[in-house]
Amino acid sequence: MAERLTVHDAADPRLDDFRDLTVADRRPDRPGGRGAVIAEGVVVVRRLLASPYPVRALLGVAARIDDLGEDLSTVDVPAYVVTPEVMSAVVGFHLNRGVLAVAERGSPPSLDELLTGRLLLILEGVNDHENLGALFRNAAALGVDAVLLGLRCSDPLYRRSVRVSMGHVLKMPFATLPRWPADLNMIRAAGYDILALTPRAGAVPLRRVDPAAHPRLAVLVGAEGPGLSEAALSAADVQVRIPMAGDVDSLNVATAAAIACYHLGRT
Repeated sequence: MAERLTVHDAADPRLDDFRDLTVADRRPDRPGGRGAVIAEGVVVVRRLLASPYPVRALLGVAARIDDLGEDLSTVDVPAYVVTPEVMSAVVGFHLNRGVLAVAERGSPPSLDELLTGRLLLILEGVNDHENLGALFRNAAALGVDAVLLGLRCSDPLYRRSVRVSMGHVLKMPFATLPRWPADLNMIRAAGYDILALTPRAGAVPLRRVDPAAHPRLAVLVGAEGPGLSEAALSAADVQVRIPMAGDVDSLNVATAAAIACYHLGRT
């Protein structure tokens, strides 16, 4: 059971894991980052507690710690209870959600371990943390088996990504592809057909792709704006597009990926 500890002093060193989150947001993918996973809000903290990431501590106001009572009954970590004023002083801003948890990152799975499911989502150049979080949330909702991160992708365990994903990034297996786009050959060798999303007129309309004709599929999407690089497009087996009405030429990357994964995930 979590140990509930009331703390009155914002300078208490026991709260250092949560301190000054506005300073580069303590991003774990940058120098000086803490290398930890931070979840905020009851729903996301609950998902962190149920995830494979080892939780170190919680910080929250009394009402939000109470909300997590049942979830905390099976973990042996400190739960620091503070006033809203102390919490704001520690984290550096007012946190409406009233509770945070911090966890170890752990060791990510290898690429080989992830090449076992039917549907993969592969990202290139997605460096916007909100888009990244939305992509992971959609992937979890639409039955994607794993997310693979190619060149220039941001860290999905950054606090903002975790929050936007509603904590679903914490249960979605993911790995990085260090040899880009060469690692796509390894994915293809594992039996996946790689479909690259692009608005180009010559691409195959998505509705013409029969999911049943592809035992294993990998959906490849690029950053909003530039889209996929020429190297990534050339490495794909098929280029597909989502036809759009009027003068709209593209969709938000998370929306486009959700449409593709919904269509291609059907069998």
